[in-house]
Amino acid sequence: MPGPAGCYEPGVPTDDAPKTPFHDLDAYAALPRLGGLALSPDGTRLVTGLAELETDATRYRTALWEIDPAGEHPARRLTRGAAGESGPVFTPDGDLLFRSSRPDLDSSSDTDSTAALWLLPAGGGEARQIGSRPGGITDVAVATGSGTLVAASPTLPGAVSAADDEQRRSARTDAKVTAILHTGYPVRHWDHDLGPAENRLLVASPDAGGPGESGWTDLTPAPGRALDETAFDVSPDGSTVVTGWHRAHGHGSWRPGIVAIDTVTGAHRDLLTGHGHEFGDPRISPDGRTVVVRRERISTPQVAPLIDLVLVPLAGGEPRRVAEGWDRWPSSVRWTADSSALIVTADEDGRGPLFRIDLGSGTDTVTQLTGDHGCYSDVCPSPDGRWVYALRNAVDAAPAPVRIDATGRDGAPVHLRGPVPTVQLPGTLGEVETAAPDGTRLRGWLVLPDGAGPDRPAPLLLWIHGGPLASWNAWSWRWNPWLLAARGYAVLLPDPALSTGYGQDFVQRGWGRWGGPPYEDLMTVTDAALARPEVDDTRVAAMGGSFGGYMANWIAGHTDRFDAIVTHASLWALDQFGPTTDHAEYWLTEMTPEMARDNSPHRHADAIVTPMLVIHGDKDYRVPIGEGLRLWWDLVSRQPEPESNPHRFLYFPDENHWVLSPNHSILWYRTVYAFLGEHVLGEPWETPELLR
Repeated sequence: MPGPAGCYEPGVPTDDAPKTPFHDLDAYAALPRLGGLALSPDGTRLVTGLAELETDATRYRTALWEIDPAGEHPARRLTRGAAGESGPVFTPDGDLLFRSSRPDLDSSSDTDSTAALWLLPAGGGEARQIGSRPGGITDVAVATGSGTLVAASPTLPGAVSAADDEQRRSARTDAKVTAILHTGYPVRHWDHDLGPAENRLLVASPDAGGPGESGWTDLTPAPGRALDETAFDVSPDGSTVVTGWHRAHGHGSWRPGIVAIDTVTGAHRDLLTGHGHEFGDPRISPDGRTVVVRRERISTPQVAPLIDLVLVPLAGGEPRRVAEGWDRWPSSVRWTADSSALIVTADEDGRGPLFRIDLGSGTDTVTQLTGDHGCYSDVCPSPDGRWVYALRNAVDAAPAPVRIDATGRDGAPVHLRGPVPTVQLPGTLGEVETAAPDGTRLRGWLVLPDGAGPDRPAPLLLWIHGGPLASWNAWSWRWNPWLLAARGYAVLLPDPALSTGYGQDFVQRGWGRWGGPPYEDLMTVTDAALARPEVDDTRVAAMGGSFGGYMANWIAGHTDRFDAIVTHASLWALDQFGPTTDHAEYWLTEMTPEMARDNSPHRHADAIVTPMLVIHGDKDYRVPIGEGLRLWWDLVSRQPEPESNPHRFLYFPDENHWVLSPNHSILWYRTVYAFLGEHVLGEPWETPELLR
């Protein structure tokens, strides 16, 4: 409904608030985006990737840039390939490796559709291709001592060589066959099919010419689905690869363990395996003795998962837990150069700090290295032990390179001279804090648009995060609250039960009870935000994607307090969702059929009176399109007068869970703007131009 006189007028910057890129979706989509970080062995060079919008505005292309770790010199561009470059990693000699599908000038082919491995010499000169495969190179690791190369490459089953793989691919292409024959589970992951190619690990010696296409040794000639979506590392001397390794356990379930592979003989041996845990992201210590691994306790419908770190000798032996009693979930881990400590990222109270864990013979010591509200990623400890380089971002800051004191004596990050300037925001970031009825502390971020105040309160948009095991603590190009702030909305970003960074008990209180504490927490934090004088409590909307979309659907069936609800890629009928999601075996560890029934939003469809905008992509395999289709039918079939239907369905036939194409992302926001404008602000509905 329209607000009273004196309320904030969304979409129009105040006189003292200049326009920013967030006021123009085309300008926002064109902002360059930083991602990834690699440090040279001597600690003098940092390399990152910078994604920029191509001229046709339909996709981003990434180039590599060098950053001065000392912060004295400006960033400089290293690559300019038409196909883009990614995955930078240094060799022991300081040469830079990267992946690109740019054509090889020494090849007779004009174009390549798969990524090959390229080398840019440390002393300057042109990059040259040093390794390729018919299925492309998807990841690469380099032994820090010997320079041995290990690469991952999708290869068709049964192929015994690169030539054989190419012949099999050509036969399928010529016959126009895309079918995949499966013998096990899973068959899909997020937004892509698994198969027919199998991910294999290949090794090559660090000779000057590189492995080419046929110079790789296949370490995993018949892996099946064992290496799907796994990470790997190679020992400093190049003798051993450690990798995640999936094994089927019957009844459709599979569990990842950690396997060590001898790079000379190809012999495999288990390092970590167990029916009660999953293991992943192995990292070998610089001294080559120990492997650190992220371990996740397999949940049950009654007990939430628990994520921690364990150490295991590379030679084999019993694992030990790192930092026993530390009540946080590590999200990434790197070794310090002397192998005495770990640099870890973890969610913490709506932030994502860096932590140092000094490994002791008895008790490990955890030190928080950063004290700001930033969220850190792409960690690179320096070889001299003085610094940690990383990308810092926050809810109010896009990723940027920084340097942090590795000792923890100074928690303030030093910003380096990256290739992207800071972007002005159309508002300010604050926090809301309150308590649940049971006394549990609750909090969230509150984005306020420029000009909002007691005399001009802004309409509120409750934006619920996905996951659900996640937190609003980082910058998101896809789910960006500042775009809504530029339209004049106050945006509430709460962390309800199930959110990470608040301890194991906070996760457990919402486990298997999605419609209980998480919903109640959201309403409690919303009440606290609406009590703020800068917020208009007469104009309120809710929005969420994935689990956030589930919560939006649950809210729609349990309260009429919101003027509009936007639900993206959302779970609707849990009895249908469970067996059709890409990893149904995980769903069995989350809810029993009875719990799914009790927490399913579709059972409350008759109670929905709030206008809803349903958004879904057909290529979404995590939350299949059937959820969106069934939700849409349950809404429109309850409308006796078609012309008065308040709901809308925005359908993307070729998008996935996130809607990533820049042009489609822009259209997504334009539709959301129009829908909220109609039902929250009282503006007439206006169909976005490209949808008319």
